[in-house]
Amino acid sequence: MSNNDVRVRFAPSPTGPLHIGGVRTALYNYLFAKKNGGKLILRIEDTDQNRFVPGAEQYIIDSFKWCGIEFDEGATAGGDYGPYKQSERKNYYREYAIKLIKSGHAYYAFDTPEELNKVRSVYEAEKRTFIYNADERKRLKNALTLTDEETKALLSNGEPYVIRFKMPENENVIMDDLIRGRIEVNSSVLDDKILFKSDGMPTYHLANIVDDHLMKISHVIRGEEWLPSLPLHVLLYDAFKWEKPKFAHLPLILKPDGNGKLSKRDGDRLGFPVFPLQWTDPKTGSVSSGFREDGYIAKAFVNMLALLGWNPGDDREIFSMYELVEEFTIERVGKSGSKFDPQKAAWFNHKYLQKEKNNELAEMLLPIAESNGVLVEKDKMSRVIGVVKERANFVKDIWNQLDFFFVRPQEYDSKAVNKRWKHDSYDQMNELKDILYNISSFKSEHMEEVVKTWIENKEYGMGMIMNAFRLLIVGALRGPHLFDIIAILGKDETLKRMDQGLNKLGRKE
Repeated sequence: MSNNDVRVRFAPSPTGPLHIGGVRTALYNYLFAKKNGGKLILRIEDTDQNRFVPGAEQYIIDSFKWCGIEFDEGATAGGDYGPYKQSERKNYYREYAIKLIKSGHAYYAFDTPEELNKVRSVYEAEKRTFIYNADERKRLKNALTLTDEETKALLSNGEPYVIRFKMPENENVIMDDLIRGRIEVNSSVLDDKILFKSDGMPTYHLANIVDDHLMKISHVIRGEEWLPSLPLHVLLYDAFKWEKPKFAHLPLILKPDGNGKLSKRDGDRLGFPVFPLQWTDPKTGSVSSGFREDGYIAKAFVNMLALLGWNPGDDREIFSMYELVEEFTIERVGKSGSKFDPQKAAWFNHKYLQKEKNNELAEMLLPIAESNGVLVEKDKMSRVIGVVKERANFVKDIWNQLDFFFVRPQEYDSKAVNKRWKHDSYDQMNELKDILYNISSFKSEHMEEVVKTWIENKEYGMGMIMNAFRLLIVGALRGPHLFDIIAILGKDETLKRMDQGLNKLGRKE
């Protein structure tokens, strides 16, 4: 198969918000397609109408738009192999289910839920597990135990039915996985899965195989939760006499402690999101946090996610999307699950935050400032960001680092005042105020030189002077280089803050 024939898909079900595990699966499909000059298809698998959640499909689309994952075909892009929603492809599935019956690879089953529960209860009483398999199907109500006339009569009467796959007896199913290698399973441990229901809707297994074939999917890259279904899918391809795609089953994203799959509950408990965007449950109204709303930069999120399961073969960690495409190979995807580390995720965001242009960060910060009752010009916000962003992991952290640039201190940190506002501080700060008033240039470097010269000439303690000065300007012992702060504030505002602080703190007795 040439690179031009590479066609991969991501096929989510609109049953709720998209977990970051799903985003990673889509990302790996995207990287694989781009690396090999192929195409990525978005297919919406909405056959399970009982679990359908309004708004979930649009949420999925919006998530990928934010991440920068683009689809070549599918529900958002169209294409030659549509429709790309399974609910619009129902006629295909019935046709192929009937083909399996005619070829002897599937059969009608008329067992009611009550009848099957009765059988299960017998097994449970004997501490055994019921499996609708090659042995049990011979004793149950299906086309294999009924006559053709009885089967036709039940169908004519509109009796509820399902179409089950006829699992071969005691056959070794040999499978190849691009990540896990050769896998072998004996069919005796497999059940006759339902492929089609009398309501006209297929199960995942049939719809998935039919659609992948008709859409000419060359590689199926999906989560390892589908690994137990692989034998059935391989046998379905064989039953149809279709060429099988190549399979790759991705490892799980694990909890921070490594014990089990990462879940929403883990995020709620430990205080981090597990969804790309914020999600509001349409039934309960409950809100789940998203990486975007928590302040993550999309490029940082994608970079972090790419390394949860894949490695470049060296110690590099920062990759653009273009670089990920160039470096990505399925062979470097691990078999074992990868632990999600919230601190590492924040580290990635910090790295990307430093790369962002100050004016672009300013655009993000202006609404935060406004929500705090502060109206700021974009140019001034950009300038302030330039001196504080090194300390921040998130945009919201930047506001906490720079709010004092726009709001004079309303109070002064009592612990800092007790420790740093000395008996001589009042007089020394008045001296400093006079120096700043008469200074010719309010540039940071110039002011620093003048003030340090004054401190040395007066033989004052550098720490004592600068701590007291910072208290007057900021209200606490925090913030970037003090002379950078007052250079941005300007002479007038600096002197006003000094006056206010001196009046507030006074001379220490």
